[in-house]
Amino acid sequence: MKIKSQRDFWSGLMFVLVGLTFAVASREYNFGSSARPGPAYFPFGLGVLLAILGGMVLFKALTLESEGGDPIGAIAWRPLLVIVAAIVLFGLMLPRFGLLITLPVLILLSAMASDEFRWKDAVLNSVILTFGSWVIFVWGLKLVIPVWPTIFGG
Repeated sequence: MKIKSQRDFWSGLMFVLVGLTFAVASREYNFGSSARPGPAYFPFGLGVLLAILGGMVLFKALTLESEGGDPIGAIAWRPLLVIVAAIVLFGLMLPRFGLLITLPVLILLSAMASDEFRWKDAVLNSVILTFGSWVIFVWGLKLVIPVWPTIFGG
């Protein structure tokens, strides 16, 4: 068996492994039913869909010829580290600073990882995504997420 696209092969394999990991790990929780899904319902379904998608990408990597074998390039360390740091910072800041400060910080830092970063676009995205997140998670789903910094009475 010959790998005809290294990029597709490794990304497909990653999708399959992550999807199967989520599906298997979700068995530790109550699955529930379609009418009343339990905590395992969503991660199991998402894991299975991710594994199926990965299988399709793997199939493509092994069957369709690509120019030069489509080799994997160098790892983009700067964007990877900036995004991971932004996510860690989000987790640390959210309980203390609330959604209205923490989410724009996450979005702005993540946007800075791009070579095409522009302040105007990043600020506009942070306003829209913060408002949308508040509407969906706090107002719509009634999740208990701190909105305001705790110094303002959270």
